[in-house]
Order: sequence, then C-alpha cells, then structure tokens
Amino acid sequence: MKPKIHPAYSDTTITCACGNIIQTRSTVENIRVEICSRCHPFFTGKQKLIDTAGRVDKYRRRYGTEARR
Repeated sequence: MKPKIHPAYSDTTITCACGNIIQTRSTVENIRVEICSRCHPFFTGKQKLIDTAGRVDKYRRRYGTEARR
C-alpha cells in the first residue's frame, strides 16, 4: 500500500438520540445519530405491518376480477 494516503482510523463514540452510546473505531469522531438498533421499530418489535391482503380484496371488489395463476 502507498504510505500517507489513508485517513486516520481511531476510537470514536456513536451517540443516539435515545441515549444509547456505542464505542467503535472510525475515521469520523463523535458521531450523533437519530435512531439506532436499540430504538428502531424493526429491532424493538413495534413495527407496523401493512395489510396487503385487504388491498387485494378491495381491488377485487372494485374491478370484479380474479387473480391469474
């Protein structure tokens, strides 16, 4: 590798808006994020699922068609 072309890689702290603090290494120091794995709905199980079956039924009622197979 060529010398003196790589950025400095040092210890850093990632701070989330929820208060979670993560220690890691990065080229950027003291990163602030709004959402992390501790407060994200996908990881906490509070994710809202979309009812796609209801949409299909609504389409079938509106247009009176059956799905092709």
